[in-house]
Amino acid sequence: MHVDIDKDVCIGAGQCALAAPGVFTQDDDGYSTLLPGREDGGGDPMVREAARACPVTAVTVSRTVG
Repeated sequence: MHVDIDKDVCIGAGQCALAAPGVFTQDDDGYSTLLPGREDGGGDPMVREAARACPVTAVTVSRTVG
């Protein structure tokens, strides 16, 4: 799985960090960011819920091919 945050769309609502705090956090400006090494979702089952919770659909989760 691959997790991405569109920084141009993110409004800093923080819903992703609330849903999956082991994968997402907020930077110094209040925008969502991935914790280091969590680009693959870290096996957290709440990553997809975090993407669904984003009010502006800035978080995407996709399957990695390979």
